[in-house]
Amino acid sequence: MEIGMVGLGRMGGNMASRLARGGHRVVAYDRDPDTRAHAAANELETTDTLEHLAEQLPSPRVVWVMVPSGNPTEGTMSALMGVLEAGDIIVDGGNAHYKDSMRRGAEFQRLGMSMIDAGVSGGVWGLDDGYCLMVGGDDEAVARVEPCFRTLATSNDNGYAHVGPLGAGHFVKMVHNGIEYGLMQAYAEGFELMRAKDLFQLDMAQISNLWGHGSVVRSWLLELTASALNEDPGLSDIEPWVEDSGEGRWAVEESVELAVPMPVISMALQARFRSRQSDAFGFKMLAAMRNQFGGHAVRRRS
Repeated sequence: MEIGMVGLGRMGGNMASRLARGGHRVVAYDRDPDTRAHAAANELETTDTLEHLAEQLPSPRVVWVMVPSGNPTEGTMSALMGVLEAGDIIVDGGNAHYKDSMRRGAEFQRLGMSMIDAGVSGGVWGLDDGYCLMVGGDDEAVARVEPCFRTLATSNDNGYAHVGPLGAGHFVKMVHNGIEYGLMQAYAEGFELMRAKDLFQLDMAQISNLWGHGSVVRSWLLELTASALNEDPGLSDIEPWVEDSGEGRWAVEESVELAVPMPVISMALQARFRSRQSDAFGFKMLAAMRNQFGGHAVRRRS
């Protein structure tokens, strides 16, 4: 199968390479010339414009987009509407909001094109290990691209599912990432509690490795935790600042809209916000109130 790949960041580049390894012809584009040069050095066929990308692919075309959500995706999709034709298929493999995907899909449909939203999990390890693909779109379009989905998946039989109509793929990925927030927060709190217990002088790397074998809390996230702790047991080179890429916020917003309680995921998101406040006024307020009503000591800056 021949496919265009738009966006050659680390994950997009890895996906393009996995497709090429699987026997597909990949024509790759990124707006950054250095990124294109790096891809070409890794034996990927590259092109320097979206127009040329379209010219290099047989009709009906399949173009996979792997760019950040928001304006980059919006701009890329608008540009593709101007260079692709009726019958072509666009796959959005980024982490777009599912409502935006449904809107864009309707715009492509008016032009006679089809859009598929593919939630992708697996990170930078997917090149060798494969990805988990949560795919939304109409049956005919998904069937046409299925050879690529199976090549990218962890195996021919696992790691890929057509979960529903357009929008469903990114919706399921949004919930997936919300769950990920909760899991990560639970690990972080548990390890912080163990590290605080000076009496036992626990070895965090040893315990993270131990729990990966037979424990009910074993997971790939725990394996990655063990890898990080083995490299730097005290995480001395890492600042306590945790970003969020949007999916956790969207999941919490969706829970409010549907009146579905999600206390764990919501608090995990709030904890990430708190991590970015080096001088949190709210905690100052708590200390001041305790001092006012109970005469409790407050720590003053020297």
